[in-house]
Amino acid sequence: MKEEIGEMRRVFGARLETDPLGDVSVPAVALYGVQTQRALDNFRVSNLRIHPALITAYAEIKQAAAEANRATGALKPELANAIIRAAEELSAGQWRDQFQLDVFQAGAGTSYNMNLNEVIANRALELLGYRRGAYEHLHPNDHVNHSQSTNDSVPTALRIAALRLTGRVTAALARLAAAFANRAGEFAEVRKSGRTHLRDAVPMSVGEEFGAYAAILEQSTKRLGITARGLLELPLGGTAVGNGVNTHPDYTRLVIERLA
Repeated sequence: MKEEIGEMRRVFGARLETDPLGDVSVPAVALYGVQTQRALDNFRVSNLRIHPALITAYAEIKQAAAEANRATGALKPELANAIIRAAEELSAGQWRDQFQLDVFQAGAGTSYNMNLNEVIANRALELLGYRRGAYEHLHPNDHVNHSQSTNDSVPTALRIAALRLTGRVTAALARLAAAFANRAGEFAEVRKSGRTHLRDAVPMSVGEEFGAYAAILEQSTKRLGITARGLLELPLGGTAVGNGVNTHPDYTRLVIERLA
């Protein structure tokens, strides 16, 4: 990864971005910015990347937040509209090459949050007619991340992604259970010896065995569905410590309505 980033800087040039720690060189073609670049440089642990479902969910959160902030007057309409358009592009699957962070990161997911904030901010700047990195016009923290914190947005994105992926898993398990149930009928007359403690015990049929597999899968699928209901409770709007500090009184209700 370090070599790839270096090659991008050499071929395409770089732009200079600044954070409280100082200046950082970012590839000129990158939609991400200084915080993502620091994470790319500092956390090279594996070749694993986060699931695309998490990026989609996070982009939807950013869109819902911009819509809520526009409604409360916390964001000017032109800025909110640009953020919404950029977030919609991400949700639709665009710009996914801008998310190359290692799955292992320090903190509560701040690097992922900033990756989203910076990509959306720079794309929104382009939509407004500005260059990438011109944060005086639209800022990753002050505008894209307005009324949010890593502490409430990351858990929300994880829950949404998990809900969607759980739906795919339960659908697959249901098909598998049905297949085992069909085999149970086919093998109803096939006899075998049941075994306990690694020894032959009493007679049974292969059909009974496969019927048990089907029953276990059906029970597990139901349990997954019951457990997934708890993921519908979202912490979004709690910001840094759960009390909604720095948000409009109507923000939490509005952002959850829009996300729903």
